Amino acid sequence: MKTVRVVAAVIKAVNENGEPIIFATQRGYGEFKDGWEFPGGKIEEGETPQDALKREIREELDTEIFVGELIDTIEYDYPTFHLSMDCFWCEIVKGDLVLKEHEAARWLNKKSMDDVDWLPADITLIEKVRERL
Repeated sequence: MKTVRVVAAVIKAVNENGEPIIFATQRGYGEFKDGWEFPGGKIEEGETPQDALKREIREELDTEIFVGELIDTIEYDYPTFHLSMDCFWCEIVKGDLVLKEHEAARWLNKKSMDDVDWLPADITLIEKVRERL
């Protein structure tokens, strides 16, 4: 089975009530269209996961991020490929998270994290994120 290596940004911020929140996006294309995920993408040849994540967020969301600590590497078997996804805590450095490839986006707090239909690999990260928010 083919392995696809990707990176995902768990972008953190604080809402007007002082609660920690994370940014989730809804896919606008492909086999998993309409599923919710942490933004990111494939690691290209010669890139570090951190460099790939900065590039992907710049391309997809027109935003510059700081890539922090690795939360986890998710290993997940989809029917046609194996996904290996490095997930990092991130913060916005500059930009307004403009949706270029996604259908929708939401800021979620601990309680609202279950309000979206996460993609199978991403949902395996939710409890770790919730615990550490």
